[in-house]
Amino acid sequence: MLEGSILQQLETAHRHSTRPIRFGVYYKNTLVALCHALEDHILTEDGEPLVITAFQMGKWYLQEANRYADIAKRSRGIAIMASADAGFAEHSTSQLPNVDLVAIEAGDPVEQEWHLIILSPKYTAMVICQELSEDDYGIGGLPKSDLERKFYGLWTFEPELVRETAELVIAHIEKYNPELANKLNNHKQAIQSALISPKDLGIVVSRVVDYLQNEQENAIVPALDRNLISNEIQAFLRMAQLMDLADINNPMASAEVVAICETMGQLLDLPAWQIKRLRLAALLHRIDPLQRAESVLTPGASTNYQEEAPSCPLTCPLIPGAQVLRTMPRLRAIAQIISHQSEWWNGTGEPAGLAGDEIPLESRILALAADFQWRVCQQQYSKQSGQDIFAQALDHCRKEQSTRFDPKLVDTLTLLVMGLQQGLDLPLMTPKVSSSMWLLDSRWDSHSKSSQEIDSYSK
Repeated sequence: MLEGSILQQLETAHRHSTRPIRFGVYYKNTLVALCHALEDHILTEDGEPLVITAFQMGKWYLQEANRYADIAKRSRGIAIMASADAGFAEHSTSQLPNVDLVAIEAGDPVEQEWHLIILSPKYTAMVICQELSEDDYGIGGLPKSDLERKFYGLWTFEPELVRETAELVIAHIEKYNPELANKLNNHKQAIQSALISPKDLGIVVSRVVDYLQNEQENAIVPALDRNLISNEIQAFLRMAQLMDLADINNPMASAEVVAICETMGQLLDLPAWQIKRLRLAALLHRIDPLQRAESVLTPGASTNYQEEAPSCPLTCPLIPGAQVLRTMPRLRAIAQIISHQSEWWNGTGEPAGLAGDEIPLESRILALAADFQWRVCQQQYSKQSGQDIFAQALDHCRKEQSTRFDPKLVDTLTLLVMGLQQGLDLPLMTPKVSSSMWLLDSRWDSHSKSSQEIDSYSK
């Protein structure tokens, strides 16, 4: 990272924190899709955000200047940083009253960065990256295609991190234009971002995924395609992460469910591919807000939630949230698992009224693990000292075996609880969101395993 860059300042501030920032590498085509999705979302909502952006060079800004004229109509204010070249200041967008330019001097480390920071009363979002140097590319040297240029950094919806970055950028702008910095600070203070609405964030996530998938259609280089797929997964993981952070009782809830699911999978001697799939489903199992988000770009996006799931043992409906996940072929199996976690063993659950072994095994494990984790958390939060919280949570689950839960899985959970009572420690996994491809298995698809193969544990 370049000394004095915004990215370097952000990394330094979090280097020794309890939640250090984890960065990833992004190709230019991925960043273009991300930024276009976030920018176009401004055109559809009435939040009048503050937008701060850095384009490296003025010529890159000119390619987007007409878009920014439309964005300016829906924004409280826009600050644009770039090196002053190629008619940077002469474009008509630059003359708008709520658009301010900052001409970056040669040698300024921000000249190598790509920023998009959005502070809205309804949501926050940002992309902040720094282009790799020629040495960073290694033996292969600089890429031949502009879209293959690489950038190091992150993108996120996390409110505190976005606001912190905005403060760093405004402080940098102050060196060039103190009056503008003061105006931006006033805008920032005037925008009282409420807690992120699940519905609002779900729509943003859906748009990001749609734009990334649309870009995939033009990605003829395998590395570019993989980077786009990775960021589609990141969009869902980042949403799940925000939901966990909003849980004041336990911001590590999903990580705890993952640990329980993995251990149960090991006790059941499930294959590695199935445990891996269960892990990703557990990380995403609370993204209920996506149940009300629809595709904003994909032509003919289905809103019929009664359509058949390809890997379902029966013809069964998928909840709308899973429908969003299913826009990614590699997440269709995950969509199925999440959809059917609310089925009951006796057939009285939702969404399809499946019973017994008709319910996908991973869904049964996830439902039991999530309920057990929630009950343990409730016991801890109520501070019932002197009582075995694991035994109490297990007793609740036992009362619902053969009605809500698979009785054989309750037996497996009982073995796990015995281990916990004897000092077994379940390691919590915090996924590195910026490199999420490892969560996928190349052998996955929605037809990967039949229900008979999945349920071989019970025979």
